[in-house]
Amino acid sequence: MTDLSPEATRASETKGGRVHISIVVPVYMGEPFLEELYTRVRDCLAPITSDFELILVDDRGPDASWRVIKELSRKDPRVRGLQLSRNFGQHNAITAGLAAVRGDWAVVMDCDLQDRPEEIPKLYAKAQEGFDCVLARRAVRQDHFFKRTASWVFYKVFNYFTDMDYDGSVANFSIISRVVVDELNRAEESFRFYGGLLSWMGFDKAYVDVQHDPRMKGESSYTIGKLFRLGSNVILAHSAKPLRICISAGLTLAAVALLVTVYIVVRSLQYGTPVAGWPTLISAILFSTGVIVFTLGVLGLYIERIFTQVKRRQIFIVRERTFDA
Repeated sequence: MTDLSPEATRASETKGGRVHISIVVPVYMGEPFLEELYTRVRDCLAPITSDFELILVDDRGPDASWRVIKELSRKDPRVRGLQLSRNFGQHNAITAGLAAVRGDWAVVMDCDLQDRPEEIPKLYAKAQEGFDCVLARRAVRQDHFFKRTASWVFYKVFNYFTDMDYDGSVANFSIISRVVVDELNRAEESFRFYGGLLSWMGFDKAYVDVQHDPRMKGESSYTIGKLFRLGSNVILAHSAKPLRICISAGLTLAAVALLVTVYIVVRSLQYGTPVAGWPTLISAILFSTGVIVFTLGVLGLYIERIFTQVKRRQIFIVRERTFDA
């Protein structure tokens, strides 16, 4: 890291005021990447403006990310660090960063450098054409097979349940205008999904194809369990379609049961009532019970989310920051 340039010193003197571009980065186990991330962000923004801020949100990983963030902030006041009180999750960490944004524009990106800082000028240039939101589209994903497959399945299911046309090649890497930042900050949902909220808001958006780099070090922290929880939370937070599916399934089952009942009555009138039929009866009871329990389970998931929402707890808590609130 180098000392502040005269331009950076002048930019840092705008402390507390508006800046031109804010870069929001949720950080989880990002210690190996942060110094290079800072250097590359600073260098790629130099032709655009020195009036920027890099907001690094430490989502309380088990490494020393916060120590690195504080050191970067000490050497360059344009680096603004937030440490959350515990691990709240990537999208809540993004929300925490957006709440601290002072920029006319805000870039959201990951910390592992798979989102290349050098692509930010392309996003910014496209935004200047009149778009409130410009999303980075990864032409070729540099992730392992499992993550690509899980992502593909998730977005297919997400689009089906939410009736959205969300592009699975797009992740969090994007640039949004101040208007979009303010509207995101007004959202009061407990279960956050950055991309889904952008899609729902309906602002004019565009896509830019970008290069997606392979992960330099380590492995993604998203396990199968975390992906499943994220997927279920996002779908249930953005769609009531599972409830409608349960209603359709119940009506279908009732119609089938009615037809079977009519058939049994007619057959009994014609041929009498046989003693046999216990296997069919037990199978019907088990099937019906399974559908009922499944439907109640779906209802329970929605009630759980209603319970969480009405408590109105904070979706993030800041333990420490490197700047004055």
